[in-house]
Amino acid sequence: MTSLRNCSPRRTATPGLTVVTLALAALLAACGSGSASTAGSSTTVASASPASTVAGVLALGRPVVLGHAAGEDVAPHSTMYGFAESVRAGVDVLDLDIQRTADDVLVVQHDDTTKRTTETDAKVHDLTYEQIHALDNGYWFSRTCANTCTGQPDADYIFRGIRTGKVAPPEGYRAEDFAVPRFADVAERWPDFVINIEIKGRAPDAFRTADLLAAEITRLGRTDSVVVTSFDDEVIAHFHALLPEVMMSPGLNTLTAYVLAGGSIPMWEKILQVPPVYEGVEVFTPAYVERTRAGGYINWVWPNGDGEDEAGYLDLFRRGADGVNASNPAAGVAARQAFEGD
Repeated sequence: MTSLRNCSPRRTATPGLTVVTLALAALLAACGSGSASTAGSSTTVASASPASTVAGVLALGRPVVLGHAAGEDVAPHSTMYGFAESVRAGVDVLDLDIQRTADDVLVVQHDDTTKRTTETDAKVHDLTYEQIHALDNGYWFSRTCANTCTGQPDADYIFRGIRTGKVAPPEGYRAEDFAVPRFADVAERWPDFVINIEIKGRAPDAFRTADLLAAEITRLGRTDSVVVTSFDDEVIAHFHALLPEVMMSPGLNTLTAYVLAGGSIPMWEKILQVPPVYEGVEVFTPAYVERTRAGGYINWVWPNGDGEDEAGYLDLFRRGADGVNASNPAAGVAARQAFEGD
């Protein structure tokens, strides 16, 4: 799932509920609406996974830490390097977004263009896999503002040029670890880690992405070790029809209706992924936690940016989060350990 930074709510509400519905409009990860890497692309030794299936993760008996977008606050967004560092930090679940290229390859990519993280500005759907994989996915990562700013001194972009061979990679890594990876690269590199996957885009265009993902999950034998979601409820329904055994998280309309009007959500969507606050309105409230627990649901929470540190993550655990999708994985793990020591 993705953060609420730069998100635009789309659903309007009935009179009296507008503010709350706007607060819910990003509940589902709506931020922003060569040779392939192999499973051995990095020589870094991975930490052991605490559980290799979704059922196992939910049975750990403690809160879990997800590494949001490969730890985007401390590593280049959605890179193999970032995923490896998230694993090294001790996360329980990997987290990523997927889109498809012009030649129908599933790549790990949040935005619909390459502008925010690479040296070029092109639509993902217009590029072949070979073209997008050649780009420098660490180009705009800054030591002062992570993946969120341009205009800093060149020396501030500490990973720039590694992908293209101009700069040597950190020990244990290769240039390709700073490229845009395929979904298969991540799934094969860490077969024992559960992966939280958001299908980017909207129906009907995103149906094709969902089809490709269902086929890839089946090929990889990953039906019991992924959680799949989308901003669009139609995409959720389409994917569920393809692989009903896969655990999912509800789409925007389903989750909004649940929070505003009551009712229930099917157990195949029982992992609810929400922000704590949106535009000043508290979403992850004590009443919400009590209600979801009574219904047998699981709460995975991602901060809104201000809470991306150990103190912020610890606060969420203490308020009842079953999981925190942390952009700073090491801080998330430290917070979980502190919570367990309470």
